[in-house]
Amino acid sequence: MARIAGVNIPTNKRVEIALRYIHGIGPAIATEICEKVGISRERRVHDLTDQEVLQIRETIDANYQVEGDLRRERSQNVKRLMDMGNYRGLRHRRGLPVRGQRTHTNARTRKGPAKAIAGKKK
Repeated sequence: MARIAGVNIPTNKRVEIALRYIHGIGPAIATEICEKVGISRERRVHDLTDQEVLQIRETIDANYQVEGDLRRERSQNVKRLMDMGNYRGLRHRRGLPVRGQRTHTNARTRKGPAKAIAGKKK
């Protein structure tokens, strides 16, 4: 099992698909990495040599922000908005939708399960 950026990537999948298991690497970046290293996208992970795995690992470390660093940066960005006290920060703090979606109905993903209101029934 190959370990890249602290993630065990599956051995039976194609390299392009297996790289997507790393947080911060999607379809476009996975294809880009394969092209930079010179590995065909159809090859399986278990067919890669140790040298090729090392090249992939070095390419990701040098050019992309993934896993813990990416998560940390995103959480700091949200925290910065909350500390500034601007509108987006307040929405994050209250657990409501941030990008202008309606909240009268829907928004259950952000707001959580519906809470019953006492005395509402007529």
